[in-house]
Amino acid sequence: MHADISRITFRPDRHYSAVIAQQGRVQLDADANEQAAIQLHQARTLAADLIGQHGGPRGATGFALDFVGGGRELDDLSIAGGRYYVDGILVDATRPAPGVPVEDDATPAEDGDKDAPAAPEPPATWTYWDQPDAYRDPERPGDRLPTQYPYLAYLKVWERSVTAAEDPLLREVALGSAMPDTAARLKVVWQMLPLPGERLELDPADGMPQEQARAAFTKWVAAQAPTARMAARARRPEHADEDPCLVRPDARYRGPENQMYRVEIHQGGAAKDATFKWSRENGSVTFPVDGLDGTWVELASLGSDDKLDLNVGDQVEFADTAYLSRGEPLPLLRVEEVDLPGRRVRLSGEPDPSVGRRPELHPFLRRWDHRPGSHTSGTGQSGGRKRGAAKPRDGALRIEEGGWLPLEDGVLVYFEPGKTYRSGDFWTVPARTATGDVEWPTDAARRPLLRAPSGVQVHYAPLAWVVGEGSAVDLRLAFAPLATAIPAANEAELAAETAAEEEAVAAELAAADDTAGPSPEQNSEGQTEN
Repeated sequence: MHADISRITFRPDRHYSAVIAQQGRVQLDADANEQAAIQLHQARTLAADLIGQHGGPRGATGFALDFVGGGRELDDLSIAGGRYYVDGILVDATRPAPGVPVEDDATPAEDGDKDAPAAPEPPATWTYWDQPDAYRDPERPGDRLPTQYPYLAYLKVWERSVTAAEDPLLREVALGSAMPDTAARLKVVWQMLPLPGERLELDPADGMPQEQARAAFTKWVAAQAPTARMAARARRPEHADEDPCLVRPDARYRGPENQMYRVEIHQGGAAKDATFKWSRENGSVTFPVDGLDGTWVELASLGSDDKLDLNVGDQVEFADTAYLSRGEPLPLLRVEEVDLPGRRVRLSGEPDPSVGRRPELHPFLRRWDHRPGSHTSGTGQSGGRKRGAAKPRDGALRIEEGGWLPLEDGVLVYFEPGKTYRSGDFWTVPARTATGDVEWPTDAARRPLLRAPSGVQVHYAPLAWVVGEGSAVDLRLAFAPLATAIPAANEAELAAETAAEEEAVAAELAAADDTAGPSPEQNSEGQTEN
């Protein structure tokens, strides 16, 4: 999550069930965030255990798909409202009803004006093209529904953070414009997307039973998971003393402040194609955009202090809600000039036409703290191996696997060789001045451990196997409520139930006596022998 937090302390393997506040102690954001994470983890684990990998409540199961008629040039699908659970995460496809405005009293409608056009009825459901978090563009061929059948329609679900830069209603205006925003939010994002049938390695001649399609989709989902792992540690910067060629035994983090470093994959793929970027503020330094004129960007604010402002040479990412939801990275831009009185900055290039042109999508700049060209490749554990400067690409840094790469002030990261990367995946590295070290798990020998990304956790569920226009096989699952009606009871029914229970007990006793037979002390006539 891109939020101004101190660190992330939730660790499922510790099996903590709650955070206990203590009197007279400092209140930390990490504690409150961990409590929320524990509750989410418990609720979603319970839901997944009871429901399974995916499913919806019977009678209110969402995401039923149907073809949209009307002679549109491009194919379209309607997405019915309702609820669905994917890995325990609640996803709601219900389309909100629009509000009812107050009519203007100054211009009442005339009784005789019967030709006035009626307001169009708002759509009751989402469609493929207007679904809220997908931002499909008909001008992009890759966004269109496949014209070749069959294909599988599936649901993609994940969470992302939202701050006041993207949703201004989160800011409490009573605090004043000079005060920072307060809390951020986590949002469940869903997209209904198509998957061509040939990518599932299925033979359409087999008739495509539902279970076969679900099994093939599960196999495809497993192949989408990135394999990247990273480690982090701290050492003494090479410029900290007069002997830059030697990594001293007291190597440590020497930054002037506590930081929450975020290392995020910018361009995904194999290591030869992948790039990364990093921020010392968890990527939380953002600047809402008020206007765009070529390479000049007008900002709502240039930051509240020297730590959170923009300077010449900073790398920025031009983003908005659609850009974040699509997850398709664009080149980072460099700040070339800062106009303080005009609250403007000039960038090294004009932002991509797909970003920042719609004010309702709340465009903003996100600052990243790496400087392409100044990043030096790392050394081995002994400090004896050095490489040349890493070459940037599109404003980000190329990934170099198998060596320690320095960020700043003694913080180094290591990417495991032979892995694949996904755009948006990230690791967080808290650095603390009190210890001169970073918080990162180690083994008994204090060697940093490789870790998978902290996010983004993406979840999938199949919705329908589309075999032709107007023909689709439903792949959703449904579950019935656990609760049932309590039967009504009166005195006669209770008496009859009691009598039946007594008769059943008597029958069981009689059956037990018959099975036991006569005792050894009795003859066949039931008389006791002397």
